[in-house]
Amino acid sequence: MTKQIVTITLALGTLTATAHSADIVDTAVQNGSFRTLITAVQAAGLVETLKVVGPFTVFAPTDEAFAKLPSGTVENLLKPENKDQLVAILTYHVIPGRVPANQVVTMSGATTVNGQRIDISTEEGVHVDGAKVIATDVDCSNGIIHVIDSVILPATDAIPTVAVNAGQFTTLLAAVEAAGLAEILGTEGPFTVFAPTDEAFA
Repeated sequence: MTKQIVTITLALGTLTATAHSADIVDTAVQNGSFRTLITAVQAAGLVETLKVVGPFTVFAPTDEAFAKLPSGTVENLLKPENKDQLVAILTYHVIPGRVPANQVVTMSGATTVNGQRIDISTEEGVHVDGAKVIATDVDCSNGIIHVIDSVILPATDAIPTVAVNAGQFTTLLAAVEAAGLAEILGTEGPFTVFAPTDEAFA
């Protein structure tokens, strides 16, 4: 199927008006729609990275996107003891390099700074891990911002746990255990597993 470039417009005009000479952090601050994101970036100690390093492409959730999370989630993530989890979530929204919208729509996914892969879909608009892209190509001095309407979350379980929860890899898990690979798949990586189902083994 031929992918179509989707042009997205939104009433975020102040973004493009000031973005060209500003870095990612200052662009988000100047807009005023990313207060929660900026607070999280500060709590995670990522301000300097997103101001100086790059280029990066950031899929930036708005304040409304953060508000969709269960009550108390943001407050809990901002606690110092949860800094590692917060960093993992924020870096899951960032991919290396400057990737404009016309390139994003040709991709099925991308590896994030977090190390995990996000899925990109162009059916009924552009979606990143299910979050809808609502504004694109906000140019910054050290990258690009694409705005999304939901916070996307990285996987927190290792491969064996995911396989157990899926319920269709019993034979594979037994084989992994017999081969002495369970600990490796549970603690090391990252790995990509082409996993045969129970029906495949049958």
